[in-house]
Amino acid sequence: MAFPTERPRRLRQTPALRRLVRETRLSPAELVLPVFLREGADEPVPLQSMPGVVQHSRESLRQAAREAVEVGLGGIMLFGVPRHRDATGSGADDPDGILNVGLRDLRDEVGDDLVVMADLCLDEFTDHGHCGVLDDRGRVDNDATLDRYASMALAQADAGAHVLGLSGMMDGQTGHVRRALDAVRRDDVVLLAYAVKYASAFFGPFREAVESTLEGDRTTYQQDPGNLVEALREVRLDVEEGADMVMVKPGLPYLDVLSQVARSVQVPVAAYQVSGEYAMVEAAAAAGMIDRDRAILETLTSLRRAGAQVVLSYWATEVARSL
Repeated sequence: MAFPTERPRRLRQTPALRRLVRETRLSPAELVLPVFLREGADEPVPLQSMPGVVQHSRESLRQAAREAVEVGLGGIMLFGVPRHRDATGSGADDPDGILNVGLRDLRDEVGDDLVVMADLCLDEFTDHGHCGVLDDRGRVDNDATLDRYASMALAQADAGAHVLGLSGMMDGQTGHVRRALDAVRRDDVVLLAYAVKYASAFFGPFREAVESTLEGDRTTYQQDPGNLVEALREVRLDVEEGADMVMVKPGLPYLDVLSQVARSVQVPVAAYQVSGEYAMVEAAAAAGMIDRDRAILETLTSLRRAGAQVVLSYWATEVARSL
């Protein structure tokens, strides 16, 4: 009877051996915590669809940022939840709007010890919930929206954001924002292009988090889940327009896309472990169907293994403590 000459199991015998030869590792410095700041909130407001996640008050946001620094996170990504919305999303570039107020609070709290990121999109600020302004036929007007994005970028840079997350999926957004920043000598601001953002069912719980007012859907500007070549084209365009980093969103349903994007560019690649991915694991764990802690680490590791150098996750602070 022949016995195997190659025995891969030798390297799996003990926890120490498995740690020694592990090919993909998680580090707190690669994790970014997405956070929501609710205008007028005196205390954190829990989200029903995302257990453990809250809409922050200004004070609790500062506390979350301090904790992020203490556990060694790489960054924090801020989303604003305003009281009032209008057709053009005027609160988005208002220096006294909740997002820009929150950015100033964050920079005041952490300085340069944590990378402060701002969501650059109109959807949280428009009364129709779309990521851009609408034309007279109710369609998202790409080029008019670019001017709004440029104004947002200048406001967010003035408020102290290190990184602007261009998440609106408008054609030409990266180049337009880069030119607007360069024109006022803000070439220090980093652009993270959400180059690959699919029209996904996994965004569902996020809409509670930002109190979305969306009418209709976003399929005319977010990408078709069946398309890969289109995703690579979007990435190429964003890099050519001046993106310093690119994003794939969501993460888990698109690991194949993430892998190909990582192989195709020479800039850092990020992945966003979105609200639906978070809620899915939490719900299954609450029902006793899976081991919660192992599932969290496994999902994050899969994103890193597929090529993400940066991962946005609502578990970022918790995972950093465990690491």
